[in-house]
Amino acid sequence: MRPDTPAENVDHTAEAARLERTAGLYPEDAETLLLRAAAHLELSGDRPAATTLYDRLLASAETLDNPALVRALKASNLWEYGHEAEARAIIEGIRTAAPRDPAPWVIVAEALESHDELEAAAETFGEAARLLLGSSDEPPATTHPLLYGRHRVRRMLGLPHDDWDTLADTLHTSPVSLDELHDPKRVWSLGSDNPAELVAEISRLRAELGAYREALSRPFPVAVLHWPAPELSELLSAYPTLSTEYPSHAEHLSTIESSLRELSASGTANLGIVTGTVPSYEAFAASEGTSPADPTLLPQYATTLAARGRAVAWPPGRGAGCWCGAGESYESCHGA
Repeated sequence: MRPDTPAENVDHTAEAARLERTAGLYPEDAETLLLRAAAHLELSGDRPAATTLYDRLLASAETLDNPALVRALKASNLWEYGHEAEARAIIEGIRTAAPRDPAPWVIVAEALESHDELEAAAETFGEAARLLLGSSDEPPATTHPLLYGRHRVRRMLGLPHDDWDTLADTLHTSPVSLDELHDPKRVWSLGSDNPAELVAEISRLRAELGAYREALSRPFPVAVLHWPAPELSELLSAYPTLSTEYPSHAEHLSTIESSLRELSASGTANLGIVTGTVPSYEAFAASEGTSPADPTLLPQYATTLAARGRAVAWPPGRGAGCWCGAGESYESCHGA
């Protein structure tokens, strides 16, 4: 399902079942696919089934990419159908573990907020900000929801602006300011008999919805396929006809960088890189009913990996490691 599919046109139970089947075909993507399936089960109202999926992931023998995120989602889901004590215990465990990813922090803070635990929510957002932001004036986009959520809760508590609230205002690009979006008095305007106030509130809600859609429904990136050296060696050993596509690993890496630079220069936005593995590629070929030796399958495979959320944004941020995995910074490696 594409993120922009209208909710009323989705059979969430059927979509969850489809995603579970797909996870069985692509075990390397099982975490992402099962999390999506759990989200559909929550939307369908079957929260116990969603918890079962979260438990399945947490009990998996495979190493999860983001176990804190799975626990946070489980806690939020549990609280929604009466398991408050267990949810609180999980939330406290996440805060103690202090994950370096902002997503679990946002989820547990919003869970507290949605149950009117505003002081605890503000404290949780603040903990995450101190841990992940420091004194940065240019925080990465993944941390923006932390600042926005902190701003919202503090506004509801009637607390004065501080430096992070000002930074949140600066980062927010919607025509409606954060102060206005997060104004507690807005709830009163919904019951107003004044048409002008209702029209103004509709405009604010549209702006807020637009900001959420922008964050959640970004188009899939234009992704280029990257094979690490061992995987490329295995691929060419099994399917030597693909050597025309990949004369050498060094040339493969050079082609990736040059292709992405050309796309960027032409104005193409949202570029990314997906990393392939031979077992995953063979499973994809089997699902398409064709041979892995077919070179026309390669771009389809890259697009599918990107659609599953496997793409890494290009170019890497300042000081980040190079996408090729050599262990050097991007500026000193392929970004030179």
